[in-house]
Amino acid sequence: VQLQASGGGLVQAGGSLRLSCAASGRTFSSYVMGWFRQAPGKEREYVAGISWSSGSVYYADSVKGRFTISRDNAMNTVYLQMTNLKPEDTAVYYCAARSTASWTHWGQGTLVTVSS
Repeated sequence: VQLQASGGGLVQAGGSLRLSCAASGRTFSSYVMGWFRQAPGKEREYVAGISWSSGSVYYADSVKGRFTISRDNAMNTVYLQMTNLKPEDTAVYYCAARSTASWTHWGQGTLVTVSS
């Protein structure tokens, strides 16, 4: 599966953005999908994940209550709705997919910048 992330941009603190990740391939619905982010000088952080059926989701403590992950298997797309954004959310956001225990497919990243 190939992944293409979009939706990043510049937003003021307290604002919202929605990231999208479009996937190619007929087996999208069988993958667990996730969003990661990496800020300058920091390690990559697993932000959110969603099972193939949307029945199980994961959020990092740093985004819980502010970010929502969802997926549309008919559209081969996973979303990350981000609200109440903070300057510390500034990072390059990557979508990823896995069918096993390892994240094996990665998108190219989209930059989110939150100004204070």
